[in-house]
Amino acid sequence: MKLSQLRAVVAVADCGNFSEAALELQLSQPAISHAIATLEAELGVPLFTRGRHGAVLTPAGERILYHARQSLQHLEMMQQEANMYKGLHGGHVRVAAFRSVATHLLPKAIAQFHDQFPEVAVTIIECLSYLEVEHCLREGRADIGVTYLPTSDEFEVWEIIRDEYVALLPPTAKVSTPKITWEDIAVYSPVLLSCLPCGRNLHSHMKVVANFIHTISDIQEDSTIVSLVNQGLRAAIIPQLAAVPIPHNVQVYSLPTPLERVMGVAILANGLQIPAVFTFLEMLNKFDFYSLAKSAYL
Repeated sequence: MKLSQLRAVVAVADCGNFSEAALELQLSQPAISHAIATLEAELGVPLFTRGRHGAVLTPAGERILYHARQSLQHLEMMQQEANMYKGLHGGHVRVAAFRSVATHLLPKAIAQFHDQFPEVAVTIIECLSYLEVEHCLREGRADIGVTYLPTSDEFEVWEIIRDEYVALLPPTAKVSTPKITWEDIAVYSPVLLSCLPCGRNLHSHMKVVANFIHTISDIQEDSTIVSLVNQGLRAAIIPQLAAVPIPHNVQVYSLPTPLERVMGVAILANGLQIPAVFTFLEMLNKFDFYSLAKSAYL
């Protein structure tokens, strides 16, 4: 069944004869007759009775005409929806991110985008790790993801921010020098680290620069880690943005050997994206995430 056949049925029913229907559709009368005849053959019932007074719908034709009109209306609505997406007068952008980014960075960016394009919906898919973010992109459940860099070649990526790993010490901690040492941190062994897989680069870093420190990484929630430090039970090493909000009594230090996580926005390299997605990406790439992160640290 073809669209041309459905259009021919509607045109003949509205015009009452084949010749006027052909003029309306800018086709030849034989083309209209062929479209109707082939549809009748496919359906196995006559749709029109032909006579000197024109073409009259059969009872079966009347029922099928209703569905033909519905189908053409739905197709028109589909085209209108597509045009809305293309013109940024509608659409939906889905962004996958892990908690610290979803909480402290994306809402402000989305609000700015909404001010410019209020008819485009943007939703956040909060994930437990960057691996889940990338999985959402592969499965088509997200259009854009915020992940760690570098990543695989299947994604096209843009760096947006670098987040420093910091040492959090309890309020009562005593540090002998302005710059903390690994020995100062080791006093509070076992030291809490970000859980795997988000803390994978941190675990590798610790094995190289301070493998004598006993660490544990069995707590998933960053807020729980910060709370334990605030109660004087542990020291921790986590990304600064993940630690926010940091209680004012908790002592915050840069690591003796610095480390940072590099984050970027990603899309599937060969994915087909609507214009709203590219417009949102363009805004993200111009957005001042560093200023936003700095205000979150305060």
